[in-house]
Amino acid sequence: MEPVRLPGVGMRTIKTALATAFCAFVYYFTGRSPAFACIGVIFGMGANLEDARKNGGNRLFGTIIGGVVGILLFKMYLVFVPTGKHTLLMVPFIFVGTVLLVMICQMFWIGGVQPGGVVLCIILFNTPVATYIDYAMNRIFDTAIGVMIALVISFLFPRGWMQMWPERYRWMKIHAKEAWQHVYAHHKVNKK
Repeated sequence: MEPVRLPGVGMRTIKTALATAFCAFVYYFTGRSPAFACIGVIFGMGANLEDARKNGGNRLFGTIIGGVVGILLFKMYLVFVPTGKHTLLMVPFIFVGTVLLVMICQMFWIGGVQPGGVVLCIILFNTPVATYIDYAMNRIFDTAIGVMIALVISFLFPRGWMQMWPERYRWMKIHAKEAWQHVYAHHKVNKK
């Protein structure tokens, strides 16, 4: 049996951890929970800026579309069941909501279906009547903040950023050696 090999820690891992920690740090001063913003960071981080735009866009637009569809459907559900208690009537609502979500995502941002579906299901099945709108709006806001932080970190630390340091180190070492040799040779000449 082969020994278990631990994976390496790459730049994307470091960027994701840095962005998540920065997000939690910023949220510490707001008194808000950083949970959904940090999730936005983790979903939004990519191997490069273009990948981060795609991943972050999936999360952000999915959350927006799922949140809006969820709010509208839950508001309609409350017309039939004012207490918001889950009944069998929720089955056609989730069916219609899923169809709407997929159709809207196909029109605006196809990658948003999965994150949008998460928000839709949470609003319809797991959010109290008094807070379903606040939940959706907070989720959209926090996701947007997290995605923006992921994009900024991806922009500031592009792919290959760390790979240039070994090359720079070799260049500095060579030039430092040449400079030292020049100084040493010049010092020797002046001593004569």
